[in-house]
Amino acid sequence: MSADDKDGEASAGRFSKARSERASVLLEDYTELIAELIEETGEARITDIARAMGVAHPTATKAVGRLKREGLATSRPYRGVFLTEEGDAMAKKNRERHRLVLDLLLALGVPEESAELDAEGIEHHVSEETLKAFSCFLKKSS
Repeated sequence: MSADDKDGEASAGRFSKARSERASVLLEDYTELIAELIEETGEARITDIARAMGVAHPTATKAVGRLKREGLATSRPYRGVFLTEEGDAMAKKNRERHRLVLDLLLALGVPEESAELDAEGIEHHVSEETLKAFSCFLKKSS
């Protein structure tokens, strides 16, 4: 196998991983939002999910359908959307990741509004190893 072939395979692997991660970001965002809505209002209705995500009702319905197929959520007619144990675990993990990334950005002096926006993107793509380093850094600096 030539060096060009190896480089091509490595590049294809990175792009494949990035596509897969983008697909899971949507699931993560929806589970996190559903958990927040249930915590704040006692329920997560499709209308509220769509409004909070800034999407049309059919888009939110489609996303919830995907959550259900993935075993992350359930719903009943005329009732809200509920997370399964797996969906709830995903939501909690993402809230923890978000909080850690946000705390690091704030500790670095990033203004709160920018830190909040940046943390929303970073939380989905940072590795566990990097999160551990963030946590160690924050512990040392406090």
